[in-house]
Amino acid sequence: MSLADLRREYRNHVLTDHDAAADPIAQFRLWFDEALQAESLEANAMTLATVSPAGDPAARTVLLKGFDDDGFVFFTNYESAKGAALTARPRACLLFFWRELERQVRITGDVSRVSREESAEYFGSRPRESQIGAWVSPQSRPIPHRGVLEENYESLTAQYEGGPVPVPPFWGGYRVAPGLVEFWQGRPSRLHDRLLYTRTPTGWTRVRLAP
Repeated sequence: MSLADLRREYRNHVLTDHDAAADPIAQFRLWFDEALQAESLEANAMTLATVSPAGDPAARTVLLKGFDDDGFVFFTNYESAKGAALTARPRACLLFFWRELERQVRITGDVSRVSREESAEYFGSRPRESQIGAWVSPQSRPIPHRGVLEENYESLTAQYEGGPVPVPPFWGGYRVAPGLVEFWQGRPSRLHDRLLYTRTPTGWTRVRLAP
């Protein structure tokens, strides 16, 4: 089968103007809950798109760890490639794709670091192995071989044995404050539903986009 022949019809759901929430965070919460109920694989996985200091676009998958009216939060190494990109250009786009529900959500907005208290609270909830892993990896930097990571892991495991693992100073959270939120629902004949919410000084506006 050729790539040109790979296609499917989307028939499972609709997104009407009548049923959509007036607030995109409320609509996201509804869809996210339905993705969890549908047992979507890694329902909180999202593509994070940034622009590097040199102007090159980049995208990678990260995990959503919280959201509310203020924005969408994820955690990472501040000294990573995405950290450098967000320092230079603190804007990003997030994309969720829930295959089982034939849905996408695209979020664009300004990015800021969360407080150290919020980062510490989340770090404390992580499995101990992940806490140590945050210290081990010089994320996005070249390493000579995998053994370096394994040696560092063993060394730090011994160093922190019997006590808490502190939060690395180079690790923490980012919050994407949404300015645009688009909900995409697959429909038959490629006549998909697309609702775009835009934040204004007086609240959210919503328009329907052609597919």
